Amino acid sequence: MKIQDLLKTTEHRPWKIPTENWKFYQEWNNAIFLHWEVELEELKKFVPKELEMDLFEGKPWVSVVAFTMEKIRPKYFPSLSAVSDFDEINIRTYVKSGSKTGVYFLSIEGGKRFSCKIAKAISELPYRYSKIKRTANQYQSYNAAFNDKLDVRFSIGETLKTKSELDRWLTERYALFQDTKQAINAFEIHHLEWPIHHINITAIDFNYQRFKTF
Repeated sequence: MKIQDLLKTTEHRPWKIPTENWKFYQEWNNAIFLHWEVELEELKKFVPKELEMDLFEGKPWVSVVAFTMEKIRPKYFPSLSAVSDFDEINIRTYVKSGSKTGVYFLSIEGGKRFSCKIAKAISELPYRYSKIKRTANQYQSYNAAFNDKLDVRFSIGETLKTKSELDRWLTERYALFQDTKQAINAFEIHHLEWPIHHINITAIDFNYQRFKTF
């Protein structure tokens, strides 16, 4: 799909697409969504007080989104695969700022050290380098500095024909709010509605100590 056609596909959005020109393009391909309900008071320790927690039926969630980033680039520049294409894991929760809901990143793990440095410098997002390896049925990540790891083995099932309210709440997000030393940055996001497939997880080893799951 051409970018101009993507920008015209807006009927699924919760608010109007911004009138300002877009600044960056990127693709999240072959994404794996993993979700956990977590303890609110524990999660609040890692989210800026300026942001309100977004809850589903009174409960907070944390998601791990593992995917392959491709073709990331500024608007007027071509993508360079050596930098723009890499595996990535977002560890995120859900927040509100003003009238809009969005995501807040607890961490972003990137599979290329140089790409992480560039992305962090440009966006001020919490990129960290991890060794990441993926195949058609396995996604592995290890961060030696923090002893964080993800190893999930899976198979992809059929397309989910009917999405629940929770399915949409967890996946359809069109804003990002992230703290820096100076302020809370707000990013508007536009993407097509996610097609969702059933996933059959055969094994998972997950360790990330910034929150407590149950």
